Amino acid sequence: MELPKTECTAKDYWALPEGVRAELIDGELWDLAAPSRAHQRITQELSRGLGNFIEERGGDCQVYSAPFAVNLFADDSTMVEPDVSAICDRDKLSDRGCEGAPDFVVEVVSPSNGGMDYLTKLNLYRRAGVREYWICDPGRKRTMVYPLGAEDAAPVIYPFSEPVASSVFPGFTMNFAHVIEDL
Repeated sequence: MELPKTECTAKDYWALPEGVRAELIDGELWDLAAPSRAHQRITQELSRGLGNFIEERGGDCQVYSAPFAVNLFADDSTMVEPDVSAICDRDKLSDRGCEGAPDFVVEVVSPSNGGMDYLTKLNLYRRAGVREYWICDPGRKRTMVYPLGAEDAAPVIYPFSEPVASSVFPGFTMNFAHVIEDL
């Protein structure tokens, strides 16, 4: 389906036909392609691992995988669908999804959207107040972790062969080597 390109609103986003996935960024609808098998494996394993970690510790945060609408600034100006998000303030959760910035966001890079994840979404998530942002890149076999809640914190790059640590969820690590080894 051809999406309108500019001057769109949340009304246009919510009016998309069933099964059509897109994100609304700066008044523009961006079509989301179907994820690859590697993309799905990473998303599934990370969601399950983080969800289990939180549950085992009696945490209050909720973990969601795409498609899950995030009204990033809680003003209907920017609607994104992070591959994985964790929301610790349950007041942000509604029937529509998340109303405001999640605490933790992961995007898995697809060949067609690298610039969006590395630049556009990094800046959006930083502005919105996301505390930690991971960019998992199966093509480069690495994860970049941006601790957005800390001033002047540099990103940390983890090869898929090393466990990735979270500052938002101390003690949680994820190793992606086993996730993609059979792909």
